[in-house]
Amino acid sequence: MALPTRPLGTTGMDITTVGFGAWAIGGGGWQFAWGQQDDKESIAAIRHAIEVGINWVDTAAIYGLGHSEEVIADALEGIPAADRPYVFTKVGVIWDPADRAARAQRLMNPAIVRREVDDSLRRLRADRIDLYQVHWPPRDDGTPIEEYWQVMAELKASGKVRAIGLSNHDAALLRQAEEIAHVDSLQPPLSAINRMAAPDIAWAQAHGTGVIVYSPMQSGLLTGAFSADRVAALPADDWRRAHPSFTTGLQANLALADALAPVAERHRVPVGAVAVAWTLAWPGVTGAIVGARRPSQVDDWLPAAALRLTDADLDEIAEAITSTGAGEGPARW
Repeated sequence: MALPTRPLGTTGMDITTVGFGAWAIGGGGWQFAWGQQDDKESIAAIRHAIEVGINWVDTAAIYGLGHSEEVIADALEGIPAADRPYVFTKVGVIWDPADRAARAQRLMNPAIVRREVDDSLRRLRADRIDLYQVHWPPRDDGTPIEEYWQVMAELKASGKVRAIGLSNHDAALLRQAEEIAHVDSLQPPLSAINRMAAPDIAWAQAHGTGVIVYSPMQSGLLTGAFSADRVAALPADDWRRAHPSFTTGLQANLALADALAPVAERHRVPVGAVAVAWTLAWPGVTGAIVGARRPSQVDDWLPAAALRLTDADLDEIAEAITSTGAGEGPARW
């Protein structure tokens, strides 16, 4: 299936407007798990995404403490190189192998980065990573961006990675990195609930940096399928149980999801597809990462790839954001 694509900045990669997010398929037993997962279903979901035309997968070393990368490698086994999706992963969140439940540390000293890229290549069973991203600014070792971004640039020059990006970095840090080497991509959170990355996306748009946004459905809240009862029934090790979006902000967020339903009905698509399409309409956004743990979930949001919301749709959604008080950030651009 031919899905719409957009250039990922100046990387030379044209990516589909939606990509497969592999956070949840990392499985349970770690700090930000979504509960236990069935690897066979996860593999089926990835392969289904490829079959319907999605050409990139986004993961991170920390997802499942390396397990997400391993599941992706299993899913891509036997697929001809010409048909394989781009694989994007991240570095900088380091766990303690002796204590899976311990808080991971955000570290980016050069020795760790060089070790981690080799570990990800091994788990992915790959010769090169298409996009290697710094997951978070390193709060635990204080490595300055000038130091870790230089190492990332060296990895790109060595051929171990094709492109380098920054995730969860603000415009001030992006400016510092750009002085050392071009920032190929930015990965910020963006949804109709979480709109705080607006200035960072604007910086990226002005500097030829591709933008792939994550959590466009706010971790399931904007699918139209959530309720207070469903939140209460989440597994004990699901990180969402304690997050403000699912606790103190739940009522407003569910009201916003309800307000997306009329837009979805007009376009004859699921509510989640409208939520994803809303992020794709944001100026400067290249693509959106959308998670799935089984093939049917891919089909729920796949219509977003080609959905074009009208100005009237966007105005209606902006009004709903304002009236419900959901989230933070500009409701309209």
